[in-house]
Formats: sequence, C-alpha cells, structure tokens
Amino acid sequence: MSGRRMAVVARCAWRAVVVAGLVALVGCSPEGPAPDSSLSTAGWHEFQGTWTATGSRQTVPLGADRRASIARFEGTLLLSGPGRPGAGFRAEAIVLNDSATGMVGRAVWTDEHGDQAYSELRGEGTATGNRIEGSFVGGTGRYAGATGTYRFSWRFVLEAEDGTVQGSSVGLSGRVRVGSPPATPEAGGARP
Repeated sequence: MSGRRMAVVARCAWRAVVVAGLVALVGCSPEGPAPDSSLSTAGWHEFQGTWTATGSRQTVPLGADRRASIARFEGTLLLSGPGRPGAGFRAEAIVLNDSATGMVGRAVWTDEHGDQAYSELRGEGTATGNRIEGSFVGGTGRYAGATGTYRFSWRFVLEAEDGTVQGSSVGLSGRVRVGSPPATPEAGGARP
C-alpha cells in the first residue's frame, strides 16, 4: 500500500475514532447542572474538557536536532463541569513552534450562538515536554472582556508526510471570568 493511500486510510480511521469517542463521551456523561447561561460578571467559571483538531503544518529544519513549524488547527472543544461557560465550541488555533524554545499561538473558541472567546497560547512544545497554557484576552457577545487561564498537553495521533496533523488535548482544565457586556443606550433615551 502506498504512503499516500495509507495516509488517507489513517485519516478516515481517525475520523471514525473521533466521532465514536465524541458519541461515547456525550452519551455516557452523567447529566449535570446546565451551564449558567447568563455568565454572571462577578464569578469565575471553572471547566474541564477535550479539544480535538485536525490541521496542516509546515516545517523548516534548523540544523540536525531542531525544527520550526507553523500550524493551523480546526476542531471541536467539549467542556464539562457545572460552571462551564458553554458545552461545545468550534475551536481554531494558529501556532508557531520551535522544538528548542517552545510555542506561541492564538486561539478562537466560537459557541453555538456565534459568540467568541479569544486566547493567547504559550507552551513548552519542545521535544522534552508539551505543556500549553492559554490566557483569555477578551471576546464577543457573552464573552466580552473574558479573562482567565486554561492548561493542557497535546497529543498528536497522526502526523502525515504531507503536513496533515490530527490530535487532542490531555487534561484540559481552566477558569474564565467575563467582563460587563458593552452598554447599549436605552430606547428613547438621550444619546451621547
């Protein structure tokens, strides 16, 4: 079997595993309290979850034992916990990684209403460790003014020769607090 055909078969098998895992996760999860839909501006919302994504990566060698890469990931983020800010998000990230010095990136989480939470990513991302930390830096709609942090490790399950990558988070957990939504003028009231 050719390398290209093996990559296609592996990609299809991985997608089936992800779908089966998501169905099992949702179907076997105990029903807990629904997330606070108001996202109060005073409290922290703690969460745990799983981020799965596919993407593409371009790599540049920097000598025999070092490489740099840039990658774009798209996938899903499922959160759990009674204080979670939402159950599911479409998650996108762009990262620059240096195998010797670590990684830096940016991520956008979009919920079912189209509201977005923005975060900056930093991590080891080296040959000896891959602990990643995210810091919320705002958002739109109900995530306007979001602050907080989250942490996870990343596990690649497919790294094909054509640059296709697939993976998932391990141990994702964090907390977020949202700021006050932008003020809107009252109907019929004076406007500045």
